Amino acid sequence: MFSFKIGISVKEHDDFVSHHPQINLLQSSSWAKIKDNWENERLGFYKNGELVAVASILIKKLLLGYTMMYIPRGPIMDYQDKDLVTFVMRSLKQFGFRRRSVFIKFDPALILKQYPIDQSSAEFSENKLSVEAIQNLKDANCQWSGRTIAMSETIQPRYQANRILKEEGASDFPKHTKRLMRDAVKRGVSTYRGSLSDISNFETIVALTERRKNVSLRNQEYFQKLMEIYGEDAYLHLAKINVPEHLMEYREQLQQIKKDLSETDEYQKKRLTKLQQQAKSIEKYIIEFQELVQQYPEEIVIAGVLSVSFGETLEMLYAGMDDRFKKFYPQYILYPKVFDDAFNDGKIWANMGGIEGTLDDGLSDFKSNFSPVVQEYIGEFTLPVSFLYHLANYFYQLRKTLRKKHRK
Repeated sequence: MFSFKIGISVKEHDDFVSHHPQINLLQSSSWAKIKDNWENERLGFYKNGELVAVASILIKKLLLGYTMMYIPRGPIMDYQDKDLVTFVMRSLKQFGFRRRSVFIKFDPALILKQYPIDQSSAEFSENKLSVEAIQNLKDANCQWSGRTIAMSETIQPRYQANRILKEEGASDFPKHTKRLMRDAVKRGVSTYRGSLSDISNFETIVALTERRKNVSLRNQEYFQKLMEIYGEDAYLHLAKINVPEHLMEYREQLQQIKKDLSETDEYQKKRLTKLQQQAKSIEKYIIEFQELVQQYPEEIVIAGVLSVSFGETLEMLYAGMDDRFKKFYPQYILYPKVFDDAFNDGKIWANMGGIEGTLDDGLSDFKSNFSPVVQEYIGEFTLPVSFLYHLANYFYQLRKTLRKKHRK
C-alpha cells in the first residue's frame, strides 16, 4: 500500500510542494542549494503508486562518520492520515539508519493558532487538526519540543508575523504607521527594486545591523548566491536618499513659501498660519540636511529587504537599516513596497519572519506596525535513530545554549 523512493526528481518534488496547503520555501528543492554546507536528499512517499508526501532533507556530517538530519518546515503530507504518518516516520528512520544519522529533526508547516498581532492569543482556539497531528507524531515515536516561546529554543521560530496581502495596501495600517510613512517621504526617502549589482549595498546595510544588534547574519557571497539561484523569484528592495538633492529642493520650497508669505495679506490669517508652519517645518529639514550633506555628498542606500517567493508565498529573509538614518523611517515605506510588489505578482501572504512568543520583544513591536497576523506553528520534533541519540542530543542542546549566551 505504501512505498518510498530516495532521490525523486526536482520537478516531482517541487510540483507537489508548490500545490500543497503546507507550501514553504524551505522545502523547495533550491533551498538545499543555498544550504550547500549540508548534503541533501529528496524522499517521496507513495500510496498505491500516488505521491502523497515529500521531504527535502538536509544532512550534516558529525564526528566519526555520523550525521544529523533536518527537514525544515516538513515533511509535507496529510498529518491526519495516521497510517501515512507512521509509514513516513518509519521510512525516515530507515533512511537515517543507512546514513548513520543519530537523529532527525523536523518542524512541520502546520499552524496551531492564528490571530491578529494586536489581540490576545487566549481569545483564539487551537486548530484541532494540528493538535491531532501532534498526537499522531508522538504515537509514531517522535519527541515533541512542546509549546516553546523563545525563538532560540528551536531551529525555526515557532511564532511568525505574516502579512496577508491585499489590494488596498496600507489601508489597515495603524495611524502612527501611516504618519511615519509620510514622514519618510517628506525626508526624501525613496524605494526601488534592486538587482545583483545592488548586493554590495545591501550587504553593507546588513553588516551595520549585525554590529548594532551583536548578531551574525550572512555575507555578500551568500546573498548573491541566493539571488542567482532563485532568479526572478528573489526580491531585493532598497531604500535610498540623496541628501544634496533634497537639501536643494528644501531651499527652493522655503524660497517659494517666503514669496507666498510676502504676497499674503494680513487679514488672511489662516493662510498666513499655514505658510508659517510650513516654513518652520522646512527650516528644520534644512538644518538637519546641512549637517548631513558634508558626510553624505552622494546618494546613499539606508535600508534593504531581501525576500524570496515560492508559489503564492513570499519569505522576507533578511533586512537591515543604517541606524544613522533611523529618524528617516525608511522601513516604513520599504515594507509596504515589498507587500505591494508581491501582491501585484500574485502572492497571497508575506512572511515577515520570527518573533518571540511573548510578543513583547522589539521585533514584535516593529512588525506590529504593518498589521500582520501571528502564526503559531506546532513546533519542533525529533525522531531518534541511533542508540547514541541521548548523548548526541545532550551535546546538541549544550552547543545551542552556549551559542545563545555568546549572542548576549
